[in-house]
Amino acid sequence: MEELSEIFKAYDIRGEVGTQLSQQTSKQIARAYADWLPRAGAVAVGRDMRPDSESLAQAFIEGLREQGRDVYDLGQITSDMSYFAVGKYDLAGSAVITASHNPGKDNGIKLYRDQVIPVGLDSGLDAIRDAVLATKFKPAADRPGTLATKDITRDWIEHCLTFVDNLKPFHIAIDAGNGMAGAILPQILPKLPLSVEPLYFELDGTFPNHEANPQKPENLADLIKKVQDQGLDFGIAFDGDGDRAGFVDDLGRPVWGTDLISIVAKYYLQKYPSAEIIHDVRTSRATQELIKEWGGTPIRTKAGRVNIGRVLRERGAPFGGETTGHFFFKENFDADSGLLTALVAMQALSDSGKKLSELVDAYRRYAIIPETNFEVRDKPAVLEALRQTFADGQQDELDGLTVNYPDYWFNIRLSNTEPVMRLNAEAKSEAQLDKLLEKIKSVVKG
Repeated sequence: MEELSEIFKAYDIRGEVGTQLSQQTSKQIARAYADWLPRAGAVAVGRDMRPDSESLAQAFIEGLREQGRDVYDLGQITSDMSYFAVGKYDLAGSAVITASHNPGKDNGIKLYRDQVIPVGLDSGLDAIRDAVLATKFKPAADRPGTLATKDITRDWIEHCLTFVDNLKPFHIAIDAGNGMAGAILPQILPKLPLSVEPLYFELDGTFPNHEANPQKPENLADLIKKVQDQGLDFGIAFDGDGDRAGFVDDLGRPVWGTDLISIVAKYYLQKYPSAEIIHDVRTSRATQELIKEWGGTPIRTKAGRVNIGRVLRERGAPFGGETTGHFFFKENFDADSGLLTALVAMQALSDSGKKLSELVDAYRRYAIIPETNFEVRDKPAVLEALRQTFADGQQDELDGLTVNYPDYWFNIRLSNTEPVMRLNAEAKSEAQLDKLLEKIKSVVKG
């Protein structure tokens, strides 16, 4: 029971196939989800390209139908297509079988409810978990729900194309990471003025080339080489389930998530003057300063795609970004999308008339580290030690511990998806940043 409980994460369900996640478990989760959904109606089910995804999806569909839910089988899709399906067709919910960028031995389930609201531990997933652990479901329906196959590709592409207009013809490289983006990109690229050098478009849930996580610089090595060797305008990398996109600029440098938030924020503030822009606690001071300078209001919230999306919806903001690459758009039913992130960022770059490296250099005002993970045994003790060590700084605990000083700041928080603490830090100079990191590490490592 403890192993089963562990697969229910903050934002979704993930675990090792066989030992933690099985067809039986998938079916039980579907039954509990069908019972929990706040409204009647059909549910869409999609899946990624992992070896076990089809069998887990079949089991999930069986569980939904057993509880009387009609089901649309979307087949192999990117995760953001399942979110779109809920909004476009006014469904009761959706599920996509995927573990995003996790290793091939893992799999998982992302759940949404009506109005394209993600189901996390604080928004219904806890109740679903408890019902599964107690094997407590409503009696099976007298008549099983119907099952229909539904191809939403055309509708999704038409929707995505509304986000670009008179796009500049770029010559770029795209790394699909053997993930689901490799299935949808060939359908939309012919409709865009792009010349594309493709990398790893072949669907392969064992990820033979590299981990499909564009947030880690080591996974961008092949993309960087392609951009530099061929002198391309930039490169784009997608994660395993296609709901995140990362960029490499024309000089072959990784573009941080906060840089991309700045680029897209300016585009939306030109479109919606004085708007609010949602961002997480790890976002650079530069991004927040720029949003204000461009006439907008930065709204800071907890990290996590469930949190960003909720605040975006509540405040009616046109755009919100998480530094890990989850970007949310009001015009996309308040949901995130990797493909839309790529398209909107390209549109913003096209409209600017500048190179991507020029925008990055203009918007990156401070020395900043990539998010750094620490394995810590006694996390509460480390947090308390940091509170005491940096007691003269301005502290808040919106999400983990954030400490601000005039010339530098840092945030350290518990991961919601891995057993680590994540550190983000920034300073006015490299020397100040090095000194800050040395002090933090001395506390964290004891």
